[in-house]
Amino acid sequence: MSSAAASPLVNTDSRYGGIAKVFHWTTALMIITLFPLGVIANDLAYQIKAADVPDPDMIARAAFLFSLHKTIGVALFFTALLRILWALTQPKPNPIHPERRLETFAAETAHWVLYSSLVIVPLSGWIHHAATSGFAPIWWPFGQGLPLVPQSQSVADIFAGVHIVVTKVLLVALLAHVAGALKHALIDRDGTLARMWFGKTEVAGQAENRALRPVAAAVVAWVAALGIGAGLGLYEGRGSVAEAAQLEQVASEWAVQEGEVAISVTQFGNAVGGSFADWTAAIAFDETVTDGPAGTAEVTISIGSLTLGSVTDQAMGADYFDAAAFPTATFTADLIATPDGHIAEGTLRIKDTEVPITLPFDVTVDGDTATASGSVSVNRLDWSIGAGTQDEGTLAFAVDIAINLTATRGQ
Repeated sequence: MSSAAASPLVNTDSRYGGIAKVFHWTTALMIITLFPLGVIANDLAYQIKAADVPDPDMIARAAFLFSLHKTIGVALFFTALLRILWALTQPKPNPIHPERRLETFAAETAHWVLYSSLVIVPLSGWIHHAATSGFAPIWWPFGQGLPLVPQSQSVADIFAGVHIVVTKVLLVALLAHVAGALKHALIDRDGTLARMWFGKTEVAGQAENRALRPVAAAVVAWVAALGIGAGLGLYEGRGSVAEAAQLEQVASEWAVQEGEVAISVTQFGNAVGGSFADWTAAIAFDETVTDGPAGTAEVTISIGSLTLGSVTDQAMGADYFDAAAFPTATFTADLIATPDGHIAEGTLRIKDTEVPITLPFDVTVDGDTATASGSVSVNRLDWSIGAGTQDEGTLAFAVDIAINLTATRGQ
């Protein structure tokens, strides 16, 4: 394709076309926006975790910045895919100094690392977001999940670490790319940068056989970077800021074999769900009772075992569960059969406050195996949880508690 005959929108052997230039500078603008957004949002998040009573305005500001960061990141992902697809259909202008083999090799390697980073960095962040629940949604109407990505804290932890590593790779590749462009513009003065700028700049280069060695070098760089991340333990969960209390086994007429104690809160209008990994239950229950007292239950919960999406650490703080000072919560109740079903009527002690609770539940007994499930909505302020956040638009007062368990009768 000759330069004279080519459309100004497409590439030639001596210049980049208008479409490639738009992709290039749009991508550059997104990147230089995303880096400071991420740094500022993360700094606010650390301040929120460190505060005994987080400032609601600071929480709102952090949520806004994280949502903006994620939304631009998703836009970068799709822009990068389109840019790569376009590049595959276009000739790449010949290098101006092919005789500088090492420099040309380094530039080609940096380009491969940079192009792949533009996909891997936002995708890793997106997978981390989709695998957990949190208060900073992506601003679009297509939901927050991703196909084939489960709601899994371990998946979220892995890709949080991957995102940290690949962001560093992107930064290094970007700095190398900028340094090379400045060298061409200020030292070599050869027009390399000019032909990526808008206008009709054409700079003839020399055709060469572009081997796959830069691709292989880029792959080696990625393997090394991800390997370093694994060596540093970046793909493992950091655990809660509070150490989970270790609970002792309890004697129970009905021994819980499996089950879940889950909670759901609403932050900035978005549901954030989680569960406690460690809890014990001492249960006495007579399924033959159809009206009146049918048993008792005492449930002890290790607060530090809570996983609550991206706000787990915040939930452990002094203004919320204060897990360091109050490592367990206790629900003590009488189990009562009524004409409409069963209820657990008792008190829920969180921190140093006991509040009366009535939890309706359904139970099915098949021989010596029982399954039960129930739910109740409570007001977090009854226990002074999040007392510093009185705005329901920031954090709703209602917290939904759900239990599901399977237990077997002791012999």
